[in-house]
Amino acid sequence: MSDSPLDSPAQYLKGAGPRRAAALEKLNLSTVRDVLFNLPRDVLDLTDVKSASELTGKSIETVRGVVVDRDARLISRGRSMTTILLDSGGEYVRGVWFNQQWILKKYSDGEPLLFSAKAKKRDGRWEMSHPRVQQLGEDEAAESLELRGERSEKELLDPQPSPLTSHPSPLTTPHGEVLPRYSLVEGLTMEALRTISRDAVDRYAGEVSDPLPATFRDEAALPELSDAMRALHRPATVAAFEEAKRRILFDDLFEFQIGMALRRRAWTATDGSPRIETPAKVDARIRRLFPFEFTPGQNQAIREITSDLATPRAMHRLLQADVGAGKTVVAVYAMLSAIAAGYQAVVMAPTEVLANQHWKTIDAALSRSRVKRRLLTGSLTPAERKRTLADIAEGKVDLVVGTQALIQEDVTLPRLGLAVVDEQHKFGVAQRSRFARANEVESLETIGEQAVKDADLSSLNSQPEASAPHLLVMTATPIPRSLCLTQFGDLDVTRITDLPPGRQRVVTSRVDGKLGRKKAWEFIRQRLAEGRQAYVVCPRIEPNGEDLDAAVPGSVETVFERLRMNELSEGWGEAGDRTNKDSPAPEVALLHGRMSSDEKDAVMTAFRRGDIRVLVTTTVIEVGVDVPNATLMVIYQANRFGLSQLHQLRGRIGRGRHQGYCFLLPDGETDDATKRLAVMEQTSDGFKIAEADFEIRGPGDVLGTRQSGGMPLRVAHPGRDLELLIEARQHAFNTVDSGAIDAGAWDEVRQVVLSRFAETLDLPQGG
Repeated sequence: MSDSPLDSPAQYLKGAGPRRAAALEKLNLSTVRDVLFNLPRDVLDLTDVKSASELTGKSIETVRGVVVDRDARLISRGRSMTTILLDSGGEYVRGVWFNQQWILKKYSDGEPLLFSAKAKKRDGRWEMSHPRVQQLGEDEAAESLELRGERSEKELLDPQPSPLTSHPSPLTTPHGEVLPRYSLVEGLTMEALRTISRDAVDRYAGEVSDPLPATFRDEAALPELSDAMRALHRPATVAAFEEAKRRILFDDLFEFQIGMALRRRAWTATDGSPRIETPAKVDARIRRLFPFEFTPGQNQAIREITSDLATPRAMHRLLQADVGAGKTVVAVYAMLSAIAAGYQAVVMAPTEVLANQHWKTIDAALSRSRVKRRLLTGSLTPAERKRTLADIAEGKVDLVVGTQALIQEDVTLPRLGLAVVDEQHKFGVAQRSRFARANEVESLETIGEQAVKDADLSSLNSQPEASAPHLLVMTATPIPRSLCLTQFGDLDVTRITDLPPGRQRVVTSRVDGKLGRKKAWEFIRQRLAEGRQAYVVCPRIEPNGEDLDAAVPGSVETVFERLRMNELSEGWGEAGDRTNKDSPAPEVALLHGRMSSDEKDAVMTAFRRGDIRVLVTTTVIEVGVDVPNATLMVIYQANRFGLSQLHQLRGRIGRGRHQGYCFLLPDGETDDATKRLAVMEQTSDGFKIAEADFEIRGPGDVLGTRQSGGMPLRVAHPGRDLELLIEARQHAFNTVDSGAIDAGAWDEVRQVVLSRFAETLDLPQGG
């Protein structure tokens, strides 16, 4: 048991006791240390709260009032305005927000609020645009009024005298305070947690040791940790609180980035990786395999990757690009370079479905080449698996595509030079490390049917066995910058930002109401009559009680019947007049995950040939489908899809010379869904969509980390704290790269990092 007073039970702090211990436990505040490091979510500044009559409009000011009116309305196509009106001492202040309808539901009539922003007069009334809003608890509302000697919320709402407000508030203080505000649970009031936290800091702040060397703190402009504790829980000013908060957030980010830097150092410390040169002759032979010119972005990516491959230090690079930007072509180029140099290459996918898709793409691309390749997944029979493993171990296989079956102990890759990992947000850092040590990895997206053919790249002499393969990680869609610096912070980053020539921005429209849907289908029928093809996407297979009369059905079975009976049959003659008034209604087919592989292949082959004009499908077409003549997409119940998935789906159209059109049909309304569909209408830029998705959903959902252990940060948020993250990363990598981290002054930091991240980041115990 620890002898540190910081590990004493929190229930012995003033204001806690056994009665509040259970509530503290719910907040993970079991010890004094937990209470000290419990970061307040913000502060309530009661040092300069004004009424409406005192506003000047010259700078950012804080005004107090009670909500008397709320409103939200559409002001133009796709834009809304939400307003909240405060009664502040008999005068009114209006808060205005654009495209943030969720504001309306967050606050209630009669609720006391503080608005902070620069005010301006409009029609004789003060108005604040997108003000910062602070909700006042009952005790805080009373204090803010008593400090000013004004009427309470009860008096503002009720003209009759109240015995509850006719006496001085017990919270009255001689001057305004800056009050920390914490997250709460039932059984714990704000004032109680403030009392507990103040007692902790008054008695124990001096016991907090600072792991950061004083010289480093000075360089990074950071306060001493015990001083930061005091300023968090007893802030003298808002500025003091913000400085203390910065220290706590910095430590969280810095420790994680130290871990990333140590992991990268371990990965690149030895010069045992293969030197994979790509001479001009090999470059020309590879490029001849592709029936198109590479884009400038692809060429730059190839230069960065081949530069890494040519060194004896293992490449550790993330390749990301927008949907359709051709990152798979770049990965194939890199693998063929490795094979031409006498090494093996591996592609590892997170699921068997994706591994099979990658296998079909690569196998077709290399169909006339002499590159020897195998598929290794869990569905192979024992005999097939044994034969495949033997061929791989004997060096008879140049390229392996597989799933996590590749990292099992019985898999031996004697000449592995390059591992390509299809991250798909499903693999964590530690898993990538195991893949690399096992000499395998994954992934591609699609290169379509244009291909790597007639290649004779595997006939060169084998090279000596290498200790660590080069690693190329790929993602299906762009990753927000903040997450690149956290989940992928140990990787160099290559971004392909341009699209192949001829790719056009897909016109995307949200469609609401019966009339809107009717007009959308009229437009779609016209384009079908002109020879185009369409995807109709649904979130599920079976109706689950849904009938054909549903306004926006969600199952492929229901939509399939609806299209045949209504949307595609009604008015087809009129739509077809421009081509052939006697032409039959377009052929409609179903595609979903419960169909056999042969059935799905037959449907997709017919769709590619143009025999099927409308494909009613689930998200099985999200990745790996390339039909240039498909220019139309209708997504039913679009509000049920995430932004990344919507963007992936939309990426299936507009891949040819004709303009693409995507129609989003929601069947319900939530704040997040409204934001997602608005983003889809506003941009086709995958990098912008990734940032928006991150803001809406947060890092856990974007990365899928709710299933893989969550984000590794305690209090920092990589999106919100991006500037501090960049600063912390620079300091951390400088500390590790310079060797300073190995000095005795950094012992405590190393211990903290190992205790937090040794398992998560698969760090060597020696640092």
